[in-house]
Amino acid sequence: QVQLVESGGGLVQPGGSLRLSCVGSGSIFRLYDMAWYRQAPGKQRELVANIASSGSTNYADSVKGRCTISRDNAKNTVSLQMNSLKPEDTAVYYCNARRLIMTIIQDYWGQGTQVTVSS
Repeated sequence: QVQLVESGGGLVQPGGSLRLSCVGSGSIFRLYDMAWYRQAPGKQRELVANIASSGSTNYADSVKGRCTISRDNAKNTVSLQMNSLKPEDTAVYYCNARRLIMTIIQDYWGQGTQVTVSS
């Protein structure tokens, strides 16, 4: 079992920055691929960025160049630095941990943190 707790959301003006953090429990955090997803009202949950256990990263086109995902396995933490925020970035942001063991996918989610971009 992995428990994930997000923090860092809030209200920010367009063009501003936020740093989201997600702390995970468990001693095998480093084995999980980690990701940030978001869900805006009336829309499906979408991938924002992910970082594999190897450290390789991937970003949605909508946030490329504006967001950076990172992880610190010693602290069981994954972070998302978001810059040049736009109103369309407004959503609940969720932390996700995923690991494939043989044919079984272990998939864990945090409770979400609200990000609102508005003047």
